[in-house]
Amino acid sequence: MARIDYIDDPNAPKANSVVPSVVAIVTDDEGRVLLIHKTDNDLWALPGGGHEIGESIADTVVREVKEETGYDVAVERVTGLYTDPRHVMAYDDGEVRQQFSIAFRARLLGGEPAISSESKAVEWVGEEAISHLELHPSMRLRIEHALDERDTPYIG
Repeated sequence: MARIDYIDDPNAPKANSVVPSVVAIVTDDEGRVLLIHKTDNDLWALPGGGHEIGESIADTVVREVKEETGYDVAVERVTGLYTDPRHVMAYDDGEVRQQFSIAFRARLLGGEPAISSESKAVEWVGEEAISHLELHPSMRLRIEHALDERDTPYIG
């Protein structure tokens, strides 16, 4: 399913749903960040996705990272809450979601890289290289906040 992200766009469609979701900021021993090249918007992004009934939010992080990257992780802490009503995602089925994303730092436990229906590439990317990738501004913000090692999570 294709999607278009809108931020501060007066022509954006009106949101008709809110789905709690997660992203995981996972780093390796070299400080590189785990990123996926998404199939729905053709941008690089942190692994993550929607919270499902019957799972804890930490379970959502673990499941989404495994599904999209092939890696196993353990959740360490919350780095930010992103609920900007001026950021909406329009899907080709007519759903328009208001952003509601919780960002987590997660520790790599193991696994092997694997693509999925949501990820056409899985890469460990250094901070310098991240600046050259096509990422949505909201993803850059999540990465920046997580790597800043803030004392408290971002709330916005």
